[in-house]
Amino acid sequence: MAQEKKPEKDGAKPPSIDLGVFGRDGREWSITSIEIMALVLSLLWIGGTGLFFLLREPMTEGSSGLNALALVITLMAIFLPVAVIWVAAVSIRSARIMREEAARLQAAIDAMRHTYLDHIQNAGLAVKPSVEAKLQRIEAAQKQAESAIATFTRHREREGGDPDPGKPALNSARSKAEAIQPSLALEAAGAPPAPPLTVEEFIRALNFPEDMDDKPGFAALRRALQDPVAGKLVRAAQDILTLLSQDGIYMDDLVPRKAPPSVWRRFAAGERGPAISALGGVHDRSSLALASGRMRKDPVFRDTAHHFLRVFDQIFSDFAPNASDAEIAALSDTRTARAFMLLGRVTGTFS
Repeated sequence: MAQEKKPEKDGAKPPSIDLGVFGRDGREWSITSIEIMALVLSLLWIGGTGLFFLLREPMTEGSSGLNALALVITLMAIFLPVAVIWVAAVSIRSARIMREEAARLQAAIDAMRHTYLDHIQNAGLAVKPSVEAKLQRIEAAQKQAESAIATFTRHREREGGDPDPGKPALNSARSKAEAIQPSLALEAAGAPPAPPLTVEEFIRALNFPEDMDDKPGFAALRRALQDPVAGKLVRAAQDILTLLSQDGIYMDDLVPRKAPPSVWRRFAAGERGPAISALGGVHDRSSLALASGRMRKDPVFRDTAHHFLRVFDQIFSDFAPNASDAEIAALSDTRTARAFMLLGRVTGTFS
């Protein structure tokens, strides 16, 4: 009967021969191909030199000193190369052990790093789903409430005879600007005056066009830039949004907590401090940190930001009395308003 082969254990190394010898670190030593090769070379060298000295002609008798010197030279010729072979073998084995230790150490470090990253990720993911679900439900409920308020407001305004689409956005501001800056004599006498900027156009211009195909957005932006008052805010918003984008801060990435229109109206009326703290709804830490650092280090950014905040404050104070709550809520969701909330929180306007 043929003998059955014993299954090899997992992780066993067939080429190594276990001698049961332990090193200083407690690990078991075994003969590897390095020791086998050194042993073969040693045996070949000893056999070759022994055969050489056996087959050579015997030396003539001489003094005892010469015979002793010849014996020493013979022994050195036999055993010195053997010692060199084993020194080389030990060096190669030590280098191999050091490489294996370095590889194990690197693997342990990588495992610790991956474990740490997985722990952080799992800790974040353990909280993230529930928090995101709650935030999504709150946001959905808020959007439904805002849409219902906007629909109700538009319905009441239409019942009262107020033409919502054509309502001027900045009547008081426009009259002040025209009083300070009269029309030039170079203008054509028979040219009809441009229609006032409507609330819808003003809000759309402050949000800027969504993409290259947003024709209503570009039309509203052109109309706002032609307006002597609204154009100041649009240009100031363009400047600050461009500077913020240089640090990777984009308004589309911000999801601020929306303040009710009543808080915006208190801000337009001149209230400051804790009463309007809800306007600082931007809580993105990275954006706040980047904007705060840029505010401290870059004087151009600081001057542009303060100019934008002043212009927004002035023009919004003229816009709020003419706008409904739904229109104020729509303006607060524009890119310009998000930049105002971000910079106002950085500069401490809402504290």
